[in-house]
Amino acid sequence: MTGTAIILGASGGIGSAFLNVLENSGHHDTVLGFSRSSRPSLQLQDEASIRACAEHAGSLNGDVRLIFDATGALTLDGIGPEKSMRDLDPEVLAQSFAVNAVGPALLMKHFLPLLPRTSRCVFATLSARVGSIGDNRLGGWYSYRASKAALNQLVRSASVELARRNPQAICVVMHPGTVRTSLTEGFAKTGLEVQEPLEAARRIFDVIQKLTPSQSGGFFDQLGRPVPW
Repeated sequence: MTGTAIILGASGGIGSAFLNVLENSGHHDTVLGFSRSSRPSLQLQDEASIRACAEHAGSLNGDVRLIFDATGALTLDGIGPEKSMRDLDPEVLAQSFAVNAVGPALLMKHFLPLLPRTSRCVFATLSARVGSIGDNRLGGWYSYRASKAALNQLVRSASVELARRNPQAICVVMHPGTVRTSLTEGFAKTGLEVQEPLEAARRIFDVIQKLTPSQSGGFFDQLGRPVPW
């Protein structure tokens, strides 16, 4: 892959590690990172800022070959995932959807048109295994699970539309595994493999490099294994 690579949410634990991996890989001529602290600034709940970042990326020379969305949140304003249905709060539920589903949908709205109409290109976004309906055996975590399940459906639909424009384009959802970041602090269970962000980023990049257009619309973990919807 040559051309430009874009990381959305580049200041987070996985986003910043992925930015580091791309900058040192030599696979792209240009690597751009957008976050709340970048210029222009990326504010996930402000469509105007998303549009401005996409326009800035589109103004640069070179095809955009890779877009990696590392945005998302598990804890919102200090409130963690629900243990029971009685813990449901409509404001927390709405905010979780705003951050984990609506925000990424707007990112796709403005950034997917930057991908070329010919040849291989990739859009990958971070979801979570707990967003899998088929894999849900523990319950709880209502807002986070439901918002990530919504994200999965949004990406699946986007992959269908993107394929009509460019049959070689790849649009996927990825589960990064449990990564030692502020998002997972306090939630990593004993016995789980907890990866450092750089290790997770390298694994994700390796999977992205191997994806084929026939896998577009899929849900994969950090080792490239399919995750059930």
